Amino acid sequence: MNSELRDQILAYLEAHPKGKRKLEDIQAVLGMTSSLDFVSLSKELEEMEAEYLVFRSDENQYQTREEAGIVEGRLSINRAGMGFVDREDAESIRIDARDQMDALSGDTVLVKCLPWQIYGQVVAVTKRSRNHVIGVFENTGHGLHFVPDDSKLRSILLRVEYAKDFTPIEGMKVLCDITKYGKPLVLKVVKTIGYKDDPGVDISSILLDYDIVSEFPDEVMEQVHSIPQEVPESDLIGRKDLTNDITVTIDGDDSKDFDDAVSVVPNEKGWTLKVSIADVSHYVTENSPLDVEALKRGCSTYVVDRVVPMLPHELSNGICSLNPYVVRLTLTAEMQVTPEGKIDSYTIYPSYIRSTERMTYNNVNKILNGDKEVQEKFKHLGNMLFDLRDCADAIRKERHRKGAIDFASTEAEIKVDENGHPIAIEPKHTGHAEEIIEDCMIAANVSVANFLKWQEIPAVYRIHEEPSAKRIRTFVNVSEQMGHKLVIGKSNIYPNELQRYLESIRDTDEYPVLSMMLLRCMQRARYDARCLGHFGLAEEDYLHFTSPIRRYPDLVVHRMLRKYSFEHSTEDRSKDDKKCQEYAEQSSIRERASADAEFAVDDMKKAEYMLDHIGEKFDGIITGVQGYGFYVELPDTVEGLVRIADLHDDYYSYNADRMELIGQRTKRVYQLGMKVHVVVLGANKEEKTVDFGLVGKNGRVMAREKDRRERMKEARKRHRRAVKDTRSRDGRKKKHR
Repeated sequence: MNSELRDQILAYLEAHPKGKRKLEDIQAVLGMTSSLDFVSLSKELEEMEAEYLVFRSDENQYQTREEAGIVEGRLSINRAGMGFVDREDAESIRIDARDQMDALSGDTVLVKCLPWQIYGQVVAVTKRSRNHVIGVFENTGHGLHFVPDDSKLRSILLRVEYAKDFTPIEGMKVLCDITKYGKPLVLKVVKTIGYKDDPGVDISSILLDYDIVSEFPDEVMEQVHSIPQEVPESDLIGRKDLTNDITVTIDGDDSKDFDDAVSVVPNEKGWTLKVSIADVSHYVTENSPLDVEALKRGCSTYVVDRVVPMLPHELSNGICSLNPYVVRLTLTAEMQVTPEGKIDSYTIYPSYIRSTERMTYNNVNKILNGDKEVQEKFKHLGNMLFDLRDCADAIRKERHRKGAIDFASTEAEIKVDENGHPIAIEPKHTGHAEEIIEDCMIAANVSVANFLKWQEIPAVYRIHEEPSAKRIRTFVNVSEQMGHKLVIGKSNIYPNELQRYLESIRDTDEYPVLSMMLLRCMQRARYDARCLGHFGLAEEDYLHFTSPIRRYPDLVVHRMLRKYSFEHSTEDRSKDDKKCQEYAEQSSIRERASADAEFAVDDMKKAEYMLDHIGEKFDGIITGVQGYGFYVELPDTVEGLVRIADLHDDYYSYNADRMELIGQRTKRVYQLGMKVHVVVLGANKEEKTVDFGLVGKNGRVMAREKDRRERMKEARKRHRRAVKDTRSRDGRKKKHR
């Protein structure tokens, strides 16, 4: 590849008339007169065509991607087989099944679609979203057949291959590698996960589908076992001794890995706040087996009944964890916070601490709320927690002044029994203690980002770009239809504009829905080697420094601090700049996979939970409206669909601009934020879906009676079958013990 020649070719195509773009035209303008030049140019153009950087028309005229109507994007395929690729400021491109080539849903594709067209064709797949398929062998009445977990793959022609000594059994869940894309999609069985109704297999299947593996390679565990579980005196040399400070970790009741500790002392200038973070980089050295595996994982994944850690438990819960009463190695961001909450100055240095106490959010909230019994139990901490509260509150107030956006989003806490069956779902509630830690961590992250940027030290930054104008325009229209006006600038969008808007609607019934819709308008935060700012936090400099046990970018930041700030390396920094961009891209990919897996598990467990509540009625709020129905969220965060086909009292049409369904005869309207009463008609654990029926004012369910009875009957039957299969397997296991 000749990058200089490529740049010249692209510059020519962008600047010259469309009729003069043949090979000989480009050759003449670039002054490539010799036969050797001709061969070189021809070869480069062929390579650029193969990489889809340029395209050739029927008249042998070369075109850029944009001129050829080529759009790159992520392909989404719905259950009907229609594909969609989003465009930034235009309607999504639609792609019929016959025009999708061998692309699968989630693949990154190049689509040919001119600006005035709606339908396009896939011309190439540039990145595959999956290299494996998980499914179960089921008896469909014509023998055993492999049924993929992903319903979007069930309409695709599949061919499943396996070793001669492998015997498929009904109900067996397996992992298959994709050995050939196309029609058929060729799969090879490589691993048996278990049986579909065995406890834990459902979650294991989802994790494996996102390449999240619990087991660590042997070479990683060998390295782990060579690491001592106590800090030797020699490791303390060159570090600042903070063991006499009152320092605490504050985490959830069930947490076992503690990677951040805080200490605060009031002074005449405000407060000295110290955020000390586990020095994981001391143990996980660059390019070691531990480091290679940590980069591959990218982060830890937290699902309802387990944690898949980025680092083995011997590190994450052991020598790297800031456990109470023992010496641990740390990196500390020491900040002088003014009474107004500004970071007046900061220093960052290697240190070691001895955590005074392992505190929980629950206990800290009780102390701050005046619980005398808990206050007495932790009286040896003095006023430290109250000083910490005052310091953090000042920081939060300053963040608010700068325009940081506080979205209303509710996470679900799903409780399961010993078999992994969900028995309760409750919205997570955060108290003052959770806010305190968040504020302290953000302050440390901002300080470290500012330091690395001005020192020009290579780093992985956390960036959050401003939302697209197209999405914000759509949101403005919907919000105004609901009676709430959002005023934004004509050119740029600023965080404080959105902050003021959210504050103005905070006490309205529509606030939860509009806040969530606005959150969905935001760009996805990601990692980058460039410091591009964080829109949501209204910060120019931001990165992740505070969780190196569970996030790889934090580990890289620690490593770069040590190399260039503490050890004063004079090495050429360009190599590490390039590495940091590679780390950023990998970490962004793995973070998304981890988040998607966590959401998928939550959705599956919510559907499984609702199988126990078929026929029960609940109050909810409409959170989404589409042409096929509307989504309703219950107070416990479970979301289900009311299908338009079940609204038999009228014919409803969909108004996309107003995002509402309108009855042609009754003029009844179903719109975002509306409170409704629903009944659970059905749920499907495999599909991760819940079906609701609307309950009218007379108490009657608005669903076709026959469909309603059959749906509820089928849901109950499917649930009983699953419970029966689980119990029978449990019985067999006990018998064989």
